Amino acid sequence: MTDSSSRTLLDDTALPLYEQVAARLVDDIAAAGSKAGDRLPSERVLADRYGVSRVTMRSALGELASRGVIESSPARGWFLTGADSPASAAAPAVLPTGRSVQGFADYAVRHGLRVRTRVLESAVRAATVGEAEQLRVAPGADLFEMRRLRYLDDLVVVIEHNRLPLALCPQLAETDFSAASLYATLRTADPAQFPRVADYSVEARQPTAEERELLEISDATPVLVATQLAFNQEGRPLELTVASYRGDRYRFRASITD
Repeated sequence: MTDSSSRTLLDDTALPLYEQVAARLVDDIAAAGSKAGDRLPSERVLADRYGVSRVTMRSALGELASRGVIESSPARGWFLTGADSPASAAAPAVLPTGRSVQGFADYAVRHGLRVRTRVLESAVRAATVGEAEQLRVAPGADLFEMRRLRYLDDLVVVIEHNRLPLALCPQLAETDFSAASLYATLRTADPAQFPRVADYSVEARQPTAEERELLEISDATPVLVATQLAFNQEGRPLELTVASYRGDRYRFRASITD
């Protein structure tokens, strides 16, 4: 992991400070192109970089360790975790993991994979009545809509269709998402937006002609269509996404509790 300039964190969200630090650290790991096995700077260096105490930094590192993003080695420090081979790695279900919702880039960092994104379309438009009901905005309110094709280590995995209320993060309309992370951009909003929980459903079906072409399907491989409604730290709907995965490059996992 390469060094970066020190930044001051704004502790004005509903998230504890250590979770804000953990989120920023994941963003920086992804931006640096770090791979599995790379060593992180020391706790002291990281604490200075993010302008927090070593106790807070240690809690942030512990949070990422609980998600499987990093692991500690006695007397050696913190390292990015090992990865499945790119050929067999399955893309994640974007579901609540611990205290937050895991995104595509977070999964790639955890598994040491390279993300590539092709933006198919991106625009601001009026919300339909159905979208307004789901996202709890007024019909006709500005909605940011985007369709992307996502790759892991140059293997096409998923077509994502994202819709978000523009008022929650106006910079969405000006961001180049062929390079930027959606969730990292949401964390730069004022106030910052953190996907915390999500309603999530998955169904299998035959791909459409467009999905066959974009996902490079030439046989009987089905698509797994995941519909997600994510909520921010205040319980407000933040993101409505429909993702069409290649069935042979996706595995659904979830923890079930009472």
